[in-house]
Amino acid sequence: MNDGPDREGTARAVDVLVVGAGPAGLAAAARLAAAGAGRVEVLEREGEPGGAPRFCARPGFGADARGRALDGPGYARRAVRAALRAGAVVRTGVSATGWAGPLLVGTASPAGPETLRARAVVLATGARERSRAARMLAGTRPAGVLTTGELQRTVDLFGPRPERIGRRAVVVGGDPVAGHAVRLLRRAGVTVAAVVCEGPRAAPGTGGAPVLTETVVTEVTGRGRLAGVTVRGRDGRTRTVGCDTLVLTGDWVPEHELARAGGLPLAPGGRGPLVDAALRTGVPGVFAAGGLLRGGEPAVRAAAEGRAVADAVLARLDGRAPGPAAGLPVRAAGPLRWVHPGLLGPEPAPLLLRAERALVRPVLTVAQDGLPLHRARLGGTLPPWRTLRLGPRWTRAADPAGGPVVVTADGGEDGPV
Repeated sequence: MNDGPDREGTARAVDVLVVGAGPAGLAAAARLAAAGAGRVEVLEREGEPGGAPRFCARPGFGADARGRALDGPGYARRAVRAALRAGAVVRTGVSATGWAGPLLVGTASPAGPETLRARAVVLATGARERSRAARMLAGTRPAGVLTTGELQRTVDLFGPRPERIGRRAVVVGGDPVAGHAVRLLRRAGVTVAAVVCEGPRAAPGTGGAPVLTETVVTEVTGRGRLAGVTVRGRDGRTRTVGCDTLVLTGDWVPEHELARAGGLPLAPGGRGPLVDAALRTGVPGVFAAGGLLRGGEPAVRAAAEGRAVADAVLARLDGRAPGPAAGLPVRAAGPLRWVHPGLLGPEPAPLLLRAERALVRPVLTVAQDGLPLHRARLGGTLPPWRTLRLGPRWTRAADPAGGPVVVTADGGEDGPV
């Protein structure tokens, strides 16, 4: 992080700066403002706050005060209202462009550049799905290749109209987001030709769409508009599926550009900022929460983490926890994709983890310096889209002066999900 003066020589002061107005950022801002943290300012680069739920016109976001089910837009509106009523300032169309010094954040907006000085910064920038280019799909560059987020925005902007989306689609992904894409396509009158997933089972919710398991898309074809995709099965055989729309779901990438620019250590696996149980990063006064740490988590879980990070920020403002993240490194190994938090402090804390593939009745092992601290067999199947919570009792056996804590699992595949 650059320790020099800001470019303009002056900076506007706020008490807490929250970058990102999604579920985690808004929940953090609401709790901080309600607790009297001073001026709490939220920056959102989009034209409207609320994050990804704004585009998820389906139930599954809890209920309102009358017990009625909330869809994504309703949930987003409620989160925005809560932050504003608590006294937080929410600014849209403002991008955080970098760091001008410790807790100095440069911004850009139609009003021009500005530098903000904060007593604490909360990064809640979320995650995005990996694009076609990032997945290195071979072939031509036709129109009609979308991520789920782009599909949702197209429907939000133009309505569920097949002439804006396509007539026949292939969906790539094996987690519940693929099921959401299938439902959205069907609501728009688009035929779903196939759901392609690398694993032995698709996630629930594909609604009877043809599923090609243990299969990958290797190439896209078409001039001007997508004409089809080449898929390869486990046996190595390839074939072409005709379609004019390809929807790439899941495979989350954290929006960590600002974190990287600030020199924050990143966690292996998830590639979000490395944090401890209090969601403190490696830079004093900078915290992180929500999808930035673990993409693909439900909005309600991200909001809960936003409230938790607010408590940690309040402790810093009160002088009770001024330092950066510290503790034993915690690493995922074997078939596990990531483990959170990446640092284990003196206080017992649960671990959250995800697998790379479906594991059938896996044996979960936590070890340090080759010595097991905890071992347990899980019942049923652990699918790759489900987060597992490991209770904190085993942490008492960890040696603060020892080596990293390693979490791994041993289990079969191709179980029922």
